[in-house]
Amino acid sequence: MNIVAGESRFGLNRTFAALRHPNYRLWFVGQMVSLFGTWMQTTAQGFLIFELTRSPAYLGYVGFAAGVPAWLFMLLGGVVSDRMPRRTVLVVTQTSMMALAFVLAGLTFAHMVRPWHILVLASLLGLANAFDAPARQSFVLEMIDRSDLTNAIALNATMFNTATAIGPAAAGLTYASFGPAWCFTLNGLSFTAVIAALLLMRLPPVPARTRTASALADLREALAYLASQPVIFVLIGLVGAMSLFGVSFVALMPAWAVTILHGDATTNGVLLSARGAGALAGALFIASLGRFTFKGRLLTAGLFAFPALLFVFAFLRWLPLSLVMLAGIGAGAILVMNLCNALVQTLVPDALRGRVMGVYTLTFFGMMPLGALWIGMVAQYAGAPKAVGIAAIASLTVAGLVWLKVPAIRRLP
Repeated sequence: MNIVAGESRFGLNRTFAALRHPNYRLWFVGQMVSLFGTWMQTTAQGFLIFELTRSPAYLGYVGFAAGVPAWLFMLLGGVVSDRMPRRTVLVVTQTSMMALAFVLAGLTFAHMVRPWHILVLASLLGLANAFDAPARQSFVLEMIDRSDLTNAIALNATMFNTATAIGPAAAGLTYASFGPAWCFTLNGLSFTAVIAALLLMRLPPVPARTRTASALADLREALAYLASQPVIFVLIGLVGAMSLFGVSFVALMPAWAVTILHGDATTNGVLLSARGAGALAGALFIASLGRFTFKGRLLTAGLFAFPALLFVFAFLRWLPLSLVMLAGIGAGAILVMNLCNALVQTLVPDALRGRVMGVYTLTFFGMMPLGALWIGMVAQYAGAPKAVGIAAIASLTVAGLVWLKVPAIRRLP
C-alpha cells in the first residue's frame, strides 16, 4: 500500500481512526469499562495478599500461579481461536472471569479469604485467559479494515492504559475506604459491559477456516511458519524478554509502596496509575502517528529507553520523582509491546493469525509468572531495589543484543 504524502506525520485527527468502525466502537467502550474493573481487582488483590502474608515472595507466587495455565493451554487457545468463532470464545471466557471475580468478592466479604484461595482463583483466571488472549488479539481484524490495524492496536493499548492510569488509583481509594471486597465486586460487574458489546456486534461473515486432521497438525504448521520467519521470531522473543525482565517489577509495587516509600494501599494505587498514565501517553502518541513507516526505529528507541528509566527508578526514594519516572517507564514499555504486536499482526497471514498470536500470547503470559517468581524471590532476600536494578540491566542487555545481532528490526516499516 502506498502511503499518501503527510499521512505518516503526527496528527491528532488520525488518533482515533479505528473508531469509525461501529463494531470497534462497541468493543472500545465495553473493554474500557471491563479493564477498569480488572485493574481495580489486580491492584486490590496484590495489596491484600501482601497484607495477609507480608511477603514479597508471595507476590511472585500469585503471578506464577496465574501464569502456569498459559504454559499448558495458550497454544491450544490459539488453535481454538482459528477453529471457532472468536466472538463465541470471548463471551465464554469473559463470563468465566466475571464468575471468578464474584467468588473472590464473596470470600472477602465473608472474611474467609486466605492466601491459598487467591492462588487457586489466580490459576483459574489464568486458565480463562489462556483461551481469551489469542482470540482477543486475533479478533481485531474482524472489527476493522486492515489499513487501520496499527491504529486499532494502539487504541487497544490506549484503553488498557487509560484503565491502568485510573483503575489502580480508584482501587487504592476504594480499598482504604470500603475494603478490597468492593474492588472485586466492581470488577465482576464491569464484565457485563464487554459481554454486552460482543453480543451487540454485527460482524461480517468470516470465511470458513480450513481444518487439518488435528489440532496438533495445526500447531505444527504455525511453529514451522515461525521457524522460517526470523524477524517475527525475534519480535515475539522481545515480548517474552519484556515479560520476564521488564514488566516483572510491577509485582513488587505493593511491597515497594510500603517498605521503600513507607506508604499504604493508596500509595500502591498511585504508583501503578503513574505507570499507566505514561503508557497511555505512549499509546496515544503511536495512534496519532497514523500509518507511519518507521516502526522499527521507534521500537528500538523503546528497547533502550525502558531499561534506562527503570534503572534510575531503582534508586529513587521520593514519591513525586518516583511517579514521574514510572510514567516514563510506562511510555517506554508501551512502545515495545504495542509495536511488536502491530508488526507481528501485519506480517502474519490471516490463516495463521490465531495460532501465531497464541504463540505470541503464550510467550508474554508464559514468561510473566517466571518474571514474577524470580523478582519476588530476589526482592525477598536482596531487597526490592536490587531486584529492580537487575531487571533493568537484563532488559538493557537484550536491547543491546538485538541492536548488534538483528539490524533488520530497525528497518521494519
